[in-house]
Parts: sequence; C-alpha cells; structure tokens
Amino acid sequence: MKHALLGICTVIIVSSCANEETKQTQVAENYPVTSPIKIDTTLSTDYVAEINAVQNVEIRARIKGYLDKIFIDEGKYVKQGQLLFTIHNPELNEEIAKAGAIVKSISTELKAAEIELGNVKRLVEKNVVSTTELKAAENKVEMMKAKVEEAKANESFAKIQLSYTQIKAPFSGIVNRIPNKIGSLIEDGTLLTNISNNGEVFAYFDVSEKEYLNYVTNFKENAHNSSNVTLILANGEEHPFKGKIETTEGEIDQSTGNIAFRARFNNPEKVLKHGASGKVRLLKNYKNALIIPQKATFEIQDRMYVYVLDNKNQVKTKAITSKHRMPHYYIVESGLDEDDKIIYEGVQNIKDGMTVKPQFVEMNEISKELTYVNTPE
Repeated sequence: MKHALLGICTVIIVSSCANEETKQTQVAENYPVTSPIKIDTTLSTDYVAEINAVQNVEIRARIKGYLDKIFIDEGKYVKQGQLLFTIHNPELNEEIAKAGAIVKSISTELKAAEIELGNVKRLVEKNVVSTTELKAAENKVEMMKAKVEEAKANESFAKIQLSYTQIKAPFSGIVNRIPNKIGSLIEDGTLLTNISNNGEVFAYFDVSEKEYLNYVTNFKENAHNSSNVTLILANGEEHPFKGKIETTEGEIDQSTGNIAFRARFNNPEKVLKHGASGKVRLLKNYKNALIIPQKATFEIQDRMYVYVLDNKNQVKTKAITSKHRMPHYYIVESGLDEDDKIIYEGVQNIKDGMTVKPQFVEMNEISKELTYVNTPE
C-alpha cells in the first residue's frame, strides 16, 4: 500500500514539474515587436502588353497577273507614294484601247445625231416636217450622249484597273516580308507584303475590373501619374520614352473580367516593332497606407496572418488582408490599425496563446536593417 501511494505521489510530482516546465517554455524573452505605421507612397504595377504599330496594313494585289518588278527590299523604309511592285497584265492595255475606240465611235454617232437634229429644226420652222420628228431627233441626241458617258466610264474603269498594276506605299513605314518573287502568278487579293509605321506604337494591356475602378479613382486624384506610364521591354530594359494612356475599351470582357487599356509611346528610333511584347508599368499613389514588414506575416491556406499582443503580452493570431505588396512590406487593407503590436521576428517559433516579453522596435529601425541586409556589395 505504501509503495502504491509513493508511486502516485511520484507521478503527481513529475506531472507538476512537467506542467511548470511547460509554463516556463511558453514564456519567451526579447521577442522583437513593432506596430504598423502610415505613410504616403507611390508604387508601380506591371501589366503584360502587346505592342502594335500605330499604322500597320497588308499590301494586297487588286488585279490578276504576273509579278513583274519588285522595287523595295524586306525591312527597308519606304516613303508614302513610293512604287513597291508592278504586275504585268497585257489584257488591261487591250481593254483601254478597246474602250477608247468605243468612245470615239459613239462620239462620232453623237455628232451625226446633232447635225440631223439641226436639219430637223430648220424643216420644222418651214413646216416641212412635224414636231414629232423633231422630238424623235432630240431623243436620239440625248440617247447618244448617254452612250458616250457610258463609254467614257468604261474607259476610265479600264484605266483604273491598269493603275492597279503599280502598287505604291499608302504611307511611310517599314516593309515586312515579301512572300512572292518576280514571275509569281498573282491573284486578286494576293498578299504582297505588310507596311508598319513604327514612329509611334500602341501598347494594349488588360486589367481587372477592380484595378480599373481603382485606376479611375486614382486618376481623379492624380491624373499625371495615372495617365503617364513606362514600357518595360522584353529584355527587362525601360523604353527611353514615357507613354500615356489614351483610352480604354467600352466594355468588360465577360469571359475574363478584364478591360483593355491602350497607351501610346514615341518610337523615333524604330526600335519597337509591330507584334512585340513587353510590360506597361503604372504608378499608383497611396495616402496614409498602413504598412507592416513581410517578416511579421505567415500564411495558412492562402490566408495571411500576424501574431498580435494583447495588454498582457499574450499572443493571438489575427487574419489580415493585403492591398499591395512592397519590397519587404505589405500595405494592409484590413485587420490591423496603428495601435496594434505585432511580432516582427521569430513568428515560426510562436504559438497562439503564448506569453512573450516584447522588445519594441521602431519601424524606421526595421527599414534601416532591411536596407543594410539588401545592399549589394
């Protein structure tokens, strides 16, 4: 019996020691603690963009024939009105000659009808013929005039068709690939080349409906920063000329929930090409943005949390939402205010309900530390 009581007492003592040890381990010393602060800042957001020339058109044949001559080369700059191609179609010359002959023939008939009309008028004045014959002669003249106009129209149409054998540049720009060579049979509508005017380019990019609404609000507050944008090229370099947002599409794409923006950029050196890719960088102003260090946060199932201290220095888990991510910081949208105290470092060792001994660290000291750690040698 004594041995049994002794065993029970031993278990109680060991258990009490274990509980006391557990309580001691739940109290940590010198955990860095800080509080959120509010700042005014300007941050950037990048959007994938498709670059299009302000003018980019397909040059296609408008008649059938054989490609006779090519006066330009791929990738070369051409001026508006410059001759690019000629197409050989001898039938068109024959059509023009035929149309011209018909014009002459009908014009001769018209003159004969006019002479006849003059004779009929004199006979009517002498009461030799009736006014009915005069009316018939006048109608014949009018009919011959209509035939002359029709013949001239056919001649003009034939000349227009002949003009299509010479393909000229509709505007100044860069010539793209030329798929057909001299002697190739060309059909009506055959693609001969493309011309792009790259002096200025459009950058099209999509933003979400929420970002669009934020942009509209930000534009009212600061139109300059909102409309002026930067283009990041595919190699990561900035385009040397700033761009400006000109317009947005008239509706939101129901399948993606996005709306397209269009920005215009100068491109005097013609570095940017039609069809290129890049990123448009937008600036956004934040006033009284509440920020916390990224190191103070942790995630569970895609939700963000921090450890907050109560007035007894006991740790409690608190969910927050982030509005924007900055280098080393988050802008907090909800869940915290300036009076909250949060664990800054060592969150991986903290558990909900622990009591800690806080060591408060000002946010400016944290900024100095992060700047020092990330300064390149």
